[in-house]
Amino acid sequence: MPDSMRDYLQRDMECEGLLECFHGLRDLDRRVFARLVDGGEPMTVDELSERIDRERSTAYRSVQRLIDADLVEKRQVNYDHGGYYHVYEPAAPDEIADEMQRMLNDWYAKMGQLIGEFREEYGPGEDGENQRGAPAPPADQ
Repeated sequence: MPDSMRDYLQRDMECEGLLECFHGLRDLDRRVFARLVDGGEPMTVDELSERIDRERSTAYRSVQRLIDADLVEKRQVNYDHGGYYHVYEPAAPDEIADEMQRMLNDWYAKMGQLIGEFREEYGPGEDGENQRGAPAPPADQ
């Protein structure tokens, strides 16, 4: 994972990298999400675990992380004679993209605020010193 904003901006990123960038997902989580998308229909955890060649508990934990990130939806299917099971499917791409856009807008606003605070903290005051009491650098530097 990149260490800085500069690293992120300089690296080649595909759209799947957004899942890591915005939601901190692991490689396994991205694989599970891709299988759900590629499958074209809702799947059980057992079906997913088979497709990713991992134990059921591992697949379940990954699905839970995807649900927590609002990338996957859980639906209950009832048997005719009682009982039920759950299936999982990806959330609508527009909903996911809209949420990432909201997160980006929030992040951008927060960074703008922090940059303003940085300017106030380290920029010269009326007395020629910055807020830390050090002389401000000459204007030509």
